[in-house]
Amino acid sequence: MGDKTHLTILIGAVVLSLLAAPCQARQGPDSMPVPSTRQPTLTSAQSAARQPARPLTPEDLETWLDGYMPFALQRDDVAGAVVVVVKDGQVLLQKGYGYADVSTHRPVDPETTLFRPGSVSKLFTWTAVMQQVELGRIDLDQDINTYLDFKIPPFHGRPITMRNLMTHTAGFQESLKDLRLTDPTAVPPMESFLRSQIPARIFLPGQVPAYSNYGTSLGGYVVQRVSGQSFDDYVEQHIFAPLGMLHATFRQPLPAKLRPGMSSGYKLGSEPPKPYEMSGLVPAASSAVTGADMAKFMIAHLQEGEYEGQRILRPATAHMMHDTPLTLISPSLHRMLLGFYELDRNGHRIIGHEGDSPLFHSALELFPDEHVGLFVSLNSLGRDGGAYAVRTGLLDGFADRYFPGPSLQGSVAPNLAKADAALLAGHYDGSRREETTFASLLNLVLQVTVTADESGHIVASPVAGLGGQPRPFEEVAPLVWRETDGKGRLAAKVVDGKVVMWAEDGDSPYLIYTRTPKWRDATWLIPLLGLSLGALLLTAVVWPITVRVRRRYGASFSLRGHAAQAHRWVRVAGLGAGGLMLAWLTTIGVMAATFYVSSALDPWILILHLLSIVVFPFAAVISLWNLWATCNTRSGSRNAFAWAWSGVLALSCLTLLWIALVFHLIGLGVAF
Repeated sequence: MGDKTHLTILIGAVVLSLLAAPCQARQGPDSMPVPSTRQPTLTSAQSAARQPARPLTPEDLETWLDGYMPFALQRDDVAGAVVVVVKDGQVLLQKGYGYADVSTHRPVDPETTLFRPGSVSKLFTWTAVMQQVELGRIDLDQDINTYLDFKIPPFHGRPITMRNLMTHTAGFQESLKDLRLTDPTAVPPMESFLRSQIPARIFLPGQVPAYSNYGTSLGGYVVQRVSGQSFDDYVEQHIFAPLGMLHATFRQPLPAKLRPGMSSGYKLGSEPPKPYEMSGLVPAASSAVTGADMAKFMIAHLQEGEYEGQRILRPATAHMMHDTPLTLISPSLHRMLLGFYELDRNGHRIIGHEGDSPLFHSALELFPDEHVGLFVSLNSLGRDGGAYAVRTGLLDGFADRYFPGPSLQGSVAPNLAKADAALLAGHYDGSRREETTFASLLNLVLQVTVTADESGHIVASPVAGLGGQPRPFEEVAPLVWRETDGKGRLAAKVVDGKVVMWAEDGDSPYLIYTRTPKWRDATWLIPLLGLSLGALLLTAVVWPITVRVRRRYGASFSLRGHAAQAHRWVRVAGLGAGGLMLAWLTTIGVMAATFYVSSALDPWILILHLLSIVVFPFAAVISLWNLWATCNTRSGSRNAFAWAWSGVLALSCLTLLWIALVFHLIGLGVAF
């Protein structure tokens, strides 16, 4: 996986969220011109008082890290980590903390211990792409099909370009199958994987950032095609070897000579290690590398493609890669470059990338103007996802200590702040989502909510503090908000008086939010789904009880003919529909919770699809028949409950049919 692991959801949480109240979950042209009536008083960031910077020396840095890292790792049950800082073309500090293997007490050694940097691997892939751009073998704006031996279908007549792939704007929906595997025999060859599992495109190219591991792997496959070398061989010969990166590889499983140095991966440092993670999307997230070798890669990019006399990029190519931001919402937000994220901390420009697998959690950040680079990787998820807290604390703390500066300042008129907040309020879907497969049911749980208060402040449900607490934002410029007690920013794009997308700068390079259509809005669908499942399961439970009660007391069944048949069949149909929906929810919950989803699940998915084709429509028809029969064969006020309950059952079965249709549970596809 290549970013913050937003889809790690426990099965119980998924099912309970769908049965409970609506949840709030935590994946082109610039904005329209601001109307002339909006005239905020925006204070220049440079006028804010700066805190004095600490000197970035090996001594001060090591003292600070030694005070932070051991405590943070122990607090969050993380087994080990590596931290590397480079400055002015030299390694300033590289140090391991904790254990690479807890059982043997093998410490982390930055020179020899390999970590899985997850989607930081993409920077190697995009560097390889830019090497081929230099050679004239790849044109960033050419139809990607020019370089492939299979075809990516156009979307509304629009092809994909390499630039789209590098900026995550190809428009692909999310794809989870075979993303993470532990069985080496189950890893498909990259070529066959890319051919057989082309994700549907749900956005026009160049318009919406939607993070795509498939898209990066497609870029790596193009390198393989135009260079005439396998991707593994190419990266080793043209990036790793020139930089002297002797402990780095994309190969799966890990080469025998590197296995002794590989760090184990843990969910919790206090638990046994998990198997080595592998992926069918090799160029997206499959590298293994030491901290010392990553230092060489950072220095090369900080020095316009050169390290110790070896050049992997020409200066002009490095500048193109580092200095071509794509603005889709607002320049106030973090943006995508060509493969790198463009970030901002305290007014200092940063380019980098994060990487998250289920076990390893990493980040690489370069401060080009200061000639400084930072890499951190942790080998455990940690308690309650504590690796994210450790990483965030390190990155923010480093910037605040050595590169302090102001946050965005400003204000807008109170009436405009209230109007803009009200404009933004509502339900949204993340752009990194599945939309045409059964896994789109996750969107029902993962819909996010933006709320506005009377003062014009907003709260966005996916933007929370480390403890899960809400983080309110106040508007500081037209359609730009700043965290009231922090530095986070949020911005929206308005077209024809409506918010069409918004993002917050923690994810904005690769993830934005678009308005949820009313017909699949969780506000009404989740409560209705919960009530429907409750009604159907309650009816199924009560049915045998009433039969036993009648037999015990010798009471006769009052219904005859079609009414009796409908009465019995609606209970069978309701039980089948309710049970099948719970089977879907459980399946999707397990997929989201484990994140190790392989093609081995295909037969089970096909069975659920085949049952859905029959069960959900059948239950809807039977429930309507039962409603008709009840209304036409029972009379009198004493049967009002029977009429009402028949209506409830009909509404429940129709609700499940609606959800099955909207979220593609009815079908035959096993892609996800």
